[in-house]
Order: sequence, then C-alpha cells, then structure tokens
Amino acid sequence: MPAVQLDLLLTSPEDTCALAQKLGPLLGAGDVLLLEGDIGAGKTHFARSVIQSLLREPEDVPSPTFTLVQIYDAAPFEIWHADLYRLTSPDEVVELGLVDAFEDSLCLVEWPDRLAELAPATALTLSFKMGEEAGVRHLSLSASDPRWADVVRHLFDG
Repeated sequence: MPAVQLDLLLTSPEDTCALAQKLGPLLGAGDVLLLEGDIGAGKTHFARSVIQSLLREPEDVPSPTFTLVQIYDAAPFEIWHADLYRLTSPDEVVELGLVDAFEDSLCLVEWPDRLAELAPATALTLSFKMGEEAGVRHLSLSASDPRWADVVRHLFDG
C-alpha cells in the first residue's frame, strides 16, 4: 500500500500555483518530484511555481524543453528542472548527470517515464490530467516512501 495516495481538483492555474508554492518550502536536497501528464496538463506551470517559491531572487524560469535541464541555486541546495520528453534512452539521463543530482539536489522531472529503472523509489509522483473545463486539472499524488506522508500532511495543515 502506498504511503501517499491523494487526488485533488485544481480549478484554475492559480490553484496549481498556490499548491506548488505551499509545497516548495517543504522540499529539500534529495527530494525528487516526478511530473507526469500529457502536453499542456500543467507540469511545467507547477514546476515553475515550485522553483520560484524557493529562489532568493526572482528570475525567469523557462521550460527546459530544449535545454533538457535548467539548474537553479536555491542555497543550500540546487534545483534541477528536467524535461526528458526528447530523450530516447535512460543512458541519456545518466549523461545529463541527473542520476547524481537525485542524491543532493531537489529534482523536478517532467516525462519521468524516460527514466525507466533509474526513477528513484523515494520520489513523489504527481500525475496531471486536464479537466473538461478550461484551466481545471486533476492531480494525483502518490509515493511509497513514508517521508511524503508527512509532507502532504503539512501541506494541508496550514
């Protein structure tokens, strides 16, 4: 049985941003968020909001679609935002250095299916699905690591 299994309805892009901004301060080095969903489902919007909530100085947070990885300094740790859509092999993930980053950085990974067996068992998976109305998203959070149960509890306690 998963340590975390939660389904949410986000009724607007602002709801998505607000959730990401609440989650950001609960994250740290070694945390991995696996962001699943179709193109346009809200993965990048969510990741951008998490990253911006952790930066000391505001900065542009572009999608890493073409660069594959964007790295941000959120002292005392780095944030790696990866978009693996264009990768064809888990070997390419290793070449990017992403596997090493899983250990000591906060990693937000879009298209985590490209990780295959390299996906950390300790990750929190966020699955985004578009709703029938514009801006509405269905979000499922799941994880087997008990650490995420505490994070989710804190997320909704405040």
